Amino acid sequence: MNTQEFLELMGKAKIYDLTQRLSVHTPPWPSYMPLQVQYFKRIAGAHMGQGANGQIIKTSNHVGTHIDGEIHFYAAGRSIGDTPLDFWYGPGVVADISKEVEDYSLYTPEMIMKKVEVKKGDILIINTGYNRYAWDQPGSDEIRYFCKHPGPDPSFHKWALEMNIKWIGVDCGSADHPMNTIIRNWHPKLFTEAEEKMKKEYGKAWDELFPPEEYYQVMHLKLFPRGLVHAENIGGQINEVSNKRVWVGLFPLRGIELESSLCRLIAIEP
Repeated sequence: MNTQEFLELMGKAKIYDLTQRLSVHTPPWPSYMPLQVQYFKRIAGAHMGQGANGQIIKTSNHVGTHIDGEIHFYAAGRSIGDTPLDFWYGPGVVADISKEVEDYSLYTPEMIMKKVEVKKGDILIINTGYNRYAWDQPGSDEIRYFCKHPGPDPSFHKWALEMNIKWIGVDCGSADHPMNTIIRNWHPKLFTEAEEKMKKEYGKAWDELFPPEEYYQVMHLKLFPRGLVHAENIGGQINEVSNKRVWVGLFPLRGIELESSLCRLIAIEP
């Protein structure tokens, strides 16, 4: 393909924005600092009408659509700014499992592979359907979005490594099951609900399925040291690329000290 053919192809390609809208109303991951936007000057406030709007932004990195860097949980890992740009884009798939999961469900590699052909080295975007509970949606439900969303089963992290998945994206609060995070301790009533579901569906208590010493925040603690990170709170037009093979691009800040970063995430379909 020559340059002109490439430009024509890109001119015809459709770009989907998979980024959640960002606002001071966007909830951060529980316990993190929310976004704050403050004007420090305004257009009408300068001599001879030469004013400008200027803002100070204060936030944690875990608000809205963001990418976790290796050093978020692994001190010897790469920061966002130390990660090469070409790591953030490449071929991938969007697996829509929204009809297969509900509150506290476990999703499996088999569930993903029934929806799309996952190739080694792919970027994997998982649509659990919980983007419909995001803060800016008509059915917004912050508790369901952060505390009840589905999560990976015990085999998932090993499969992701075997498939050499480049990075993972999810349309909910975390790539880990919420009950494999500190949320379990913060919401004991919800944990009881989740455990009852596991007993009913798998005949096991939560800690039998997920021994804490092995599975606590497994998607962070076991995968980040191996270079497999993930984006969280994906949204936007994700439902328009369900079960499609696309070209994925993620654009974080090039912050050398950043453990994670707010980002823009797109999918390109020829």
